[in-house]
Amino acid sequence: MKISLLYIGKTDKPYLREGIQIFAERLKHYLPFSMVEIADIKNTKNLSFELQKQKEGEQLLQKIAATDDVILLDEGGKHRSSVEFAGFIEQKMIMGGNDIVFIIGGPYGFSDEVYARANGKISLSKMTFSHQMVRVIFLEQLYRAMTIIRGEPYHHE
Repeated sequence: MKISLLYIGKTDKPYLREGIQIFAERLKHYLPFSMVEIADIKNTKNLSFELQKQKEGEQLLQKIAATDDVILLDEGGKHRSSVEFAGFIEQKMIMGGNDIVFIIGGPYGFSDEVYARANGKISLSKMTFSHQMVRVIFLEQLYRAMTIIRGEPYHHE
């Protein structure tokens, strides 16, 4: 099983890029992990929010295999503690099979087609974070989940 993170747009803040790099490298010690950056849509000033979501959705769906287990990082998703998230990942690992693709959408969320393709949704918080910040937060939580699964002393309760 492989885990991937798909996201829209570049990470332009150096401190966020550094955080992303740190956790992405750490994750590679636990399982095959990759990140796929989808380029921002050009000329968005002339596009409605719905049309922008539609275009982003088309690009996202092109990067997903038919067999992938797609989990959206979405404000309407299920809230889990770090330990519950680790259990969710561990269960997927035990079941084996399909690769997991987590997706962070653009600033206006996901198109209906992406929602229809998703196998689930997870919310990282009731608070709103920038899409660039979410990348670091999610990667840290995925790393934390792997240390919880392995019984390593990163997570404290």
